[in-house]
Amino acid sequence: MQLEEKNTSPKNVLTSINWEDDDTGFENDEEANEFAALFAEADSNKIKEGSIVNGTVVKLTNDSVTVDIGHKAEGEVPRSEFTGGDGEPELEVGSTVEVYLDSFEDGDGEMILSRERAKMLRAWDRISDAYDNGEIVEGIIMSRVKGGLSVDIGVKAFLPGSQVDLRPVRNLDKLIGNKLQFKIIKFNKKRGNIVLSRRVLLEQDREKLRSETLENLAEGAELNGIVKNITDYGAFVDLGGIDGLLHITDMSWGRINHPSQLFEVGQEIKVKVLSYDQDRQRVSLGYKQLLSDPWTAAKENFKEGTKCSGKVVSLTDYGAFVELEEGIEGLIHVSEMSWSKRVKHPSKIVQIGEDVDIIVLAIDEDNRRISLGMKQIEPNPWEIVQEKYQIGDVIRGKIRNITDFGVFVGIEDGIDGLIHISDISWTEKINHPGDLYKKGDEIEAKVLQIEIDQERFSLGIKQLTEDPWAVAAKELTPGSKSKGTITKLTDFGAFVELAPGVEGMIHVSELDVNNVEKPTDVAKEGEEIEFIILASDFEQRKFSLSRKALLKNLEGEDLKEYIGNAEPQTSMAAAFAQAEAAVDEGDPVAPTTETATTDLPTET
Repeated sequence: MQLEEKNTSPKNVLTSINWEDDDTGFENDEEANEFAALFAEADSNKIKEGSIVNGTVVKLTNDSVTVDIGHKAEGEVPRSEFTGGDGEPELEVGSTVEVYLDSFEDGDGEMILSRERAKMLRAWDRISDAYDNGEIVEGIIMSRVKGGLSVDIGVKAFLPGSQVDLRPVRNLDKLIGNKLQFKIIKFNKKRGNIVLSRRVLLEQDREKLRSETLENLAEGAELNGIVKNITDYGAFVDLGGIDGLLHITDMSWGRINHPSQLFEVGQEIKVKVLSYDQDRQRVSLGYKQLLSDPWTAAKENFKEGTKCSGKVVSLTDYGAFVELEEGIEGLIHVSEMSWSKRVKHPSKIVQIGEDVDIIVLAIDEDNRRISLGMKQIEPNPWEIVQEKYQIGDVIRGKIRNITDFGVFVGIEDGIDGLIHISDISWTEKINHPGDLYKKGDEIEAKVLQIEIDQERFSLGIKQLTEDPWAVAAKELTPGSKSKGTITKLTDFGAFVELAPGVEGMIHVSELDVNNVEKPTDVAKEGEEIEFIILASDFEQRKFSLSRKALLKNLEGEDLKEYIGNAEPQTSMAAAFAQAEAAVDEGDPVAPTTETATTDLPTET
């Protein structure tokens, strides 16, 4: 038996044998051995269901591709299975393709082939090799799933949320559709389980960048970085494997309320290394240090007395900060906002964002401070007042305000004069000015003092008349005789009205030539009595009187000697002290009118 040369495949050899021919030639051992070898080869190359086989395209239509895999029948594969893969060659009749043999015959007797399953199995083989060799794979993020993302790397794989980036990613949806590189960290072909990590690759890149960055990292170095995160106090900048903090105070020479006014996450910026702590791995960065410092020319540009304008950028309880130019601010203190108004808060005068005209009052270049004034733009009304009014002038005005320490009277627009409670009356003891006056009353007063620096205008009502005590002190000199009405009797003596609002005291020892135990034995309230002036003290507003000296008819040297005697003077001092104590304690026997002055409240 001889084989046809044109078709010598084992399969064809086997099928070409006429097994019913008696003359098969099996008696020839050589031919028998050749047959056994061909049979074994045919069995090893046998096409099996559930495997990937090569086939030849024999026919193309719009919907299907007919493939011959060297079997007695041909199979059709949907055309759509050949249109989705990367690097897929254009199909034409005669092209060789890999297909998966699902079944030689289905229920209709047709062969079932699949291009998709062949590609999937090959992909699993590539993924297995990549996992075993630690290779990087590429894939497209397809959708968000529970706990992470679904990625197409030829087959579906899972990317956990914790493995997406070096830091947690809040919005995973923004990554859908991106083509990225991954490393396989878990692979189980039997269970169809593939877990990917992008973070591993980023950490490797970061460590490489970190090494390169550390070589160039030094104080004063200028580096490029990417804004990684923004907080209220600054921004963290990725310099390449290592982060640095750009504090808000080092972002701009001017005022910024939040870092987001200048930067945004992902922005690439150039920064300067201000300090580097190698042990703690902390880097402080500066952005404004790459720009010129505006304060270097501030003293030249903003000289004292210069009029300029600026924008209000901040308000505090004590004043308003005004930006004169980018990076330079000055303070208008509340006391420098108005000549006449008492400004409780700057917001009553200016608002943030408002443009204002100001005068430079002082500049401290070392401490980067500029003092500004608004009121200096207008003439100082206090200087006008000083020119218009002189001490001793009598003015009329309406009461604008009443306090427990005095009355404020309108002088000029925005300028008030103060009548202190102690300057209302020479003789009356006033508990509150409101007991005598009310707002809107028009009153007359005398100018006592004008202090421009302190912005004080002092007035007095009692100064409109002469001090009755001064008049009495001139008329009632020691040794002179006088008479008056007893206003009050006490255990230690009698108080006598010398003139309206002026009182003196006759000590109990000076009421009579005889020893007096009770003043009521020799005197009565309301009784007119004569006496001699023993002593007077205008500053203390005290008069010491004696009826005893009058009854003794002392005159001349005798009277002088009597007045100069130390004992009655000491007695008088003690009596006055006793009287003052009684007044302070509210003793009902104390006189109702002032017998001595006390410390008066100072003007405020």
